[in-house]
Amino acid sequence: MSSEPSAERPSALTPAQIASLQQQAAAVAHHAYAPYSNFRVGAALLLTDGTIVTGCNVENASYRLTTCAEQTAITSAVALRGPGIRIRAIAVANLNATASQPCGACRQTIHEFSTPDTIVFFPAEADTTAQATIAELLPAAFLL
Repeated sequence: MSSEPSAERPSALTPAQIASLQQQAAAVAHHAYAPYSNFRVGAALLLTDGTIVTGCNVENASYRLTTCAEQTAITSAVALRGPGIRIRAIAVANLNATASQPCGACRQTIHEFSTPDTIVFFPAEADTTAQATIAELLPAAFLL
């Protein structure tokens, strides 16, 4: 995993595209429903067709029924564009200035709608952004 975008990756994005995704992820995090953890997260997906779709976490008193921002964004993308969507890149942001990679369930959900080169941007230590491909984040993905 690295903290800088790689121009060598076939799915590399421009700095403006990355900044836009990160800004949209941070903006939608303000809409999160997080009364239990106060950990508000947003996600912005860039689909291969150029569409950007956002989502935020929605907590539930049972905790187990909480929906992560990444999953909300993917669900919205499928609802808008259908089950054939493919994610080119995803940016995740939180309003707590805390390092946080996508959880295991989100990694598997991202993988379902990605290629191995799909880039995931996420908050890292010292207020930096890290990036990794979904293949790097989930090297042993569950496949049918």
